[in-house]
Amino acid sequence: MMTGGNKTSGKTKTEKFQFGPWTLTATESHILKSEGPEREKFESQLELPQFPEMVFANNILRLEHAGEFGIEFNTLDALKMVDAHHDHLKVAVSEAWQEARADSEHIKEVIKPFDWTYTTEYKGTVFGNDGSQLKVSDTTERIDMEKLMVREKIMFYADILLFEDELADNGTSILNVKIRVMPTSFFILMRLFMRVDNVMVRINDTRLYHEAENNYILREFTSRDDHIKDIKAPPHVLTQPNEVQKYLTVRKEVFQKLEFPAVPKNSNSVPQET
Repeated sequence: MMTGGNKTSGKTKTEKFQFGPWTLTATESHILKSEGPEREKFESQLELPQFPEMVFANNILRLEHAGEFGIEFNTLDALKMVDAHHDHLKVAVSEAWQEARADSEHIKEVIKPFDWTYTTEYKGTVFGNDGSQLKVSDTTERIDMEKLMVREKIMFYADILLFEDELADNGTSILNVKIRVMPTSFFILMRLFMRVDNVMVRINDTRLYHEAENNYILREFTSRDDHIKDIKAPPHVLTQPNEVQKYLTVRKEVFQKLEFPAVPKNSNSVPQET
């Protein structure tokens, strides 16, 4: 049984879709404000001296199974995996970035070194009751990308922006997550696209695929990057993630199977970043 629906409250839009035992929820809301409870929550849980220019604190893609387990994609957990203590890209634009942000009311002291490109290897947040969580393990099984390229009816689609920053007009860093649901499967792509003009391009992709008859989800993480001088592509391609990724060197790959728990138990839900 598959059902869909949406609800809009103020500036928050929530869409729900039922895919068998899964409830898929896509929520889009406003940009994180400069003060208030949401800002305080982010500042208390993150060590970053500065946040991206556009942080969508309440934007979430959540997949919850009837067995009270699942996985979600949210901005706070994604930013928790940004290095808050080291600047991995010590280039001239780093100084330009600092100067552009120097008078920000949220910087109380001299900017400390941190990854100002907001690179994150976030792959989603697994949640569930104690003893009833998705079991994450390495696998040799792969997502059948050719099968995904076959045209199927799209039952549900959502594209959720988590954060974006223009790196002081020297490039871009953007994290978004998309989901599309077909009659018997769903596919998720979360992508970090980071480009520092004249310096580097990096793409971190997390793909998840589930077929209705299986008791698991496949998850693949791939990190690609190169210095711009080494990218053998036309200049206009550098701003197009789908195109430039073909020219980038694979630096890291992780292939995992997220297996469903056999017997869900009732207990408190404990999120885990994985």
